Amino acid sequence: MNIDRLTPSIGAEISGIDLSQALDAATENRIYDALMKHLVLFFRDQDLSPQAQFAFARSFGTPVAPHPVYPHLPGYDRVVLLENDGDRPPDTDDWHTDLSFQPQPPFLSVLHAVEVPETGGDTLWANMYAAYDTLPEEIQTLLARSSAVHDMGAFRDSYLGENGDVDALNAGMASMGSAVHPMAPLHPVTNKRLLFVNRSFTQHVTGMLKAESDRLLQYLFSHLESPNFQVRFRWKKGSVAIWDNRSTQHFAVADYLPAYRRMHRVIIDTDRRV
Repeated sequence: MNIDRLTPSIGAEISGIDLSQALDAATENRIYDALMKHLVLFFRDQDLSPQAQFAFARSFGTPVAPHPVYPHLPGYDRVVLLENDGDRPPDTDDWHTDLSFQPQPPFLSVLHAVEVPETGGDTLWANMYAAYDTLPEEIQTLLARSSAVHDMGAFRDSYLGENGDVDALNAGMASMGSAVHPMAPLHPVTNKRLLFVNRSFTQHVTGMLKAESDRLLQYLFSHLESPNFQVRFRWKKGSVAIWDNRSTQHFAVADYLPAYRRMHRVIIDTDRRV
């Protein structure tokens, strides 16, 4: 197993590992340690069945319940199907932390590229430790004692539909609700403070007027999108990415349309090593 660091801030490529085979505990732990250090890991040329992808993901912890919006593979309700082309454009081309509108956002995602366009469709990840560490000290102090409301953001559109079904939208919002999270929590493994806001789902800073909250959030969104905190990954068929959803956020570039792209994703809810 070889680890090739991709940027000083975030990301590493792992080689010498076949994820379709059962891994021993020492290898699993080494991958986990590399994840805690580099935040997102990439594997090339992996021939993964849905069963093998699910088994690898489950070695990290407990899989989440089926996604509230996206479809799943037939027979595999915990393997999300992300299938996009000119008629089915993606809605992930915005900076986000997966499912941060839930009371307990998930720990990890495992994403497998099944079919990818010849060019385009890269994904970017950003380091939220670095985003917090480079804020002015007075902003850090404010965030360390502040919380923000997250809700499902643009996922509202999936409920509203093309016909403007307000009743379905209201029912979806009532079902999914919202969550309040610290804006600069401590990571449960590293005990390092990080920035936990994202454009897709963070809506309001608690205790502030709307105008004050909007100014602060827009400042933070612009700050965390600096290329200094990022790694950009070019997908190929058989590529796999895993990332710590607690300390990163990501942006899936949608420049490949109308070409076809198919990805399989498993999300892990809780970290069994915590």
